[in-house]
Amino acid sequence: MRHLMIALTAMLVLFSGTPVLTAQTANRNLSSRIPRLPDGKPDLSGVWDHPFVPDMEKDGPNQQGAGPLPFTPEGAAIFKKFDAANFDYTGRCLPMGLTREVNSPMPIQIVQTNKDVVFLFEAWNVFHVVPIDGRTHPPGLPPNWMGLSVGRWEGDTLVIETGQFNDRSNLDTIGHPHSDQLRVVQRFTRIDENHIAHEMTIDDPKIFTKPWKNVRTFTLRSDWEILEYSCEENNKDFVEGHIK
Repeated sequence: MRHLMIALTAMLVLFSGTPVLTAQTANRNLSSRIPRLPDGKPDLSGVWDHPFVPDMEKDGPNQQGAGPLPFTPEGAAIFKKFDAANFDYTGRCLPMGLTREVNSPMPIQIVQTNKDVVFLFEAWNVFHVVPIDGRTHPPGLPPNWMGLSVGRWEGDTLVIETGQFNDRSNLDTIGHPHSDQLRVVQRFTRIDENHIAHEMTIDDPKIFTKPWKNVRTFTLRSDWEILEYSCEENNKDFVEGHIK
């Protein structure tokens, strides 16, 4: 039922023409009303509703797409061959990958300390821990679905840089690809008590000729909790023949 409410809310926002709040706008609108931790940094903690972005090229409710993506010939060939009806790895309960987690319609809970920011994704019940105190990850770790992230503060904006991905996921539902050279930079700026301006920049020189980004707005939902999500062998997409 909650997921239906999310979809209906997104439709209402689409027709209301609500503008997307950018980090530039946020920096002009920051005020003392923004919740802060004892160290003075903006507190991003809470459960956040965020736009469903199945296609990162296109605009949608509370988000601005990148427009036509600047594919390399190799990237364009990979995307042209993609057919979600024939194979979508998420239909086999494999991890979504970082960008598809952020693009999903399910909420995200953020838990913040002065050492880490932890993202709890309802979709696939995935967690992602980002050190923000200068720590780095141990060397020699293998590439993985969510990548390895390190965060830092630039004024009141949290900047998270992520690399060391495998190449087994897609950027979004429609199937835009990436390689193991993918680098993702996210910027989180709390605009007011109830909103975060979020920017996600994609840089993958194997797939794209230049970096590109999405801009979107997260909305605090203090009345929500993230729910259990289970992807199992009774997947209706297979049973009903939506994907092979």
